[in-house]
Order: sequence, then C-alpha cells, then structure tokens
Amino acid sequence: MIEVKDIVKSFDGNVVLDHVSATLKDGEVNMIIGQSGSGKTVLLKSLIGLHEVDEGQILYDGTDLAEMRSKDIRMLHRQVGVLFQGSALFDSMSVMENVLFPMEMFSKKSKEERLERAAFCLRRVEIPEHVWDLMPNEISGGQQKRVAIARAIVLEPRFLFCDEPNSGLDPKTSLVIDALIQDITKEYHICTVVNSHDMNSILEIGDNIVFLKDGKKEWQGSRHDICLSDNEALNDFVFASELFKQVKESVSRNTGILESRQ
Repeated sequence: MIEVKDIVKSFDGNVVLDHVSATLKDGEVNMIIGQSGSGKTVLLKSLIGLHEVDEGQILYDGTDLAEMRSKDIRMLHRQVGVLFQGSALFDSMSVMENVLFPMEMFSKKSKEERLERAAFCLRRVEIPEHVWDLMPNEISGGQQKRVAIARAIVLEPRFLFCDEPNSGLDPKTSLVIDALIQDITKEYHICTVVNSHDMNSILEIGDNIVFLKDGKKEWQGSRHDICLSDNEALNDFVFASELFKQVKESVSRNTGILESRQ
C-alpha cells in the first residue's frame, strides 16, 4: 500500500501539487486522472521518487520514502515495475533481451533462471515464441505494449506504475491492455497506479480513482461511484462527450429505479 499524506510540490514558485492526500491499495488498479496541467504526471513521478516533494509524506507500507536509506531505496527499486508511455523499449535489443534487461541489472538468478522467468512473463502477456527474437520496430504497437508489461513485471514487483498505458493504441487493443493490467494486478496482488485520461479505461478498470484539479485532489472513489457523483468538476471532465453523458444518465436513472423498489 502507498499512502500519500498532504504532499506539496512546486517548481520555480509555481505550486503543482497542493496538499494532496490519497491511499493507493494493494490488489487494485489505482488511477490518477485529471486534465493536462492538473498535476497527475508530477504526482506519479513523485510516487516513483523522480521528484522530491517539498512537504508531506509518501509512505510505502508505512515507511517514508524521504527517510529511506540508500540500501532501502535499492531494495524498493527491485519491488517497483514501470510501464512508460510509448513502451520505451530498447531499439537495439530484441523482445527477449528487453525483458531480460531488468534481471541482468538487479537479479542474482542464473542465466537459465533469468531466461525461464522472461519466457514465463512473455507467455503471460501472450507474446508468441516466434516474436521473441524480433526487434521492437518489427512488432505492432499493441505487442510492444505487452512486451513492456512483461518487462515491468519480470522482477515480480509489488508496485506497478503505468504512465498512459493506452497512448497511441486503437480502442480494441486498449481494451486488451486494460484487461491485462487488471488481471495481473488481481493475480499477483500488486499495488498498480495508472496515470490516464482514457475514459474507457477509467470506467472499465478504475478500482480506486484519484481526480486532480489545479494541483488539488478534487475527488476520490471507484468506477462505480463515478457515475453517481454530483461533483461538477469531475462530471465535466469524465462525461464531457455526449456518449458518456448518456452513460451517466442511464446509470443514474437505473440506480434510482432500483432504490425506489427497495
């Protein structure tokens, strides 16, 4: 579990995160959402430790990130997997080599054990064996994203961070990636944190959603709560299109009917 307690982050006097607090739970897809400039990317980078916060605390299982010793931080890094926007695979490495890379950096497993673990992760994300020796530019965008997920989980992380995992993907492939992230989160009881503005993803897999507006936490709840929320800023963001407005109206109407029957 990750606890964010009243954190503040500024750049050149400009407050980007303004006393944000949230709890991000194990075994759930925790989503950070908000418009561009809302602070969600800075929050994600602060959670990973790429930004040092000015005030407040970020606690990993009760331990303050800012107070960790170098040895503790190295240990934490082995427990963290990151899925970067655009996959960020190494162009000069094959699919298999990309997945092996984190283990060659951090694992003490033998070569045979590393190959076995990499193969397991590639099969888990349904990358067929004939693709393993190909280079990233020889496979599709959806396959690249799957390979990036395999690389992110190869060290068996307890915490998985995903930055816009559906960026550049078509709607059908996006649904597949969403389902894969959700399945892996539940299967391995990972604390998964997803930075996203994809409304389909929010409504499909958002177990715990943190909505930021102007650097402040405006709302927090589940994908089920979101359709029933009367928060104006949240509704303007999530249900901006006519289609999603109709979805919200339908859910609200059906909920009202059920409540009247009870």
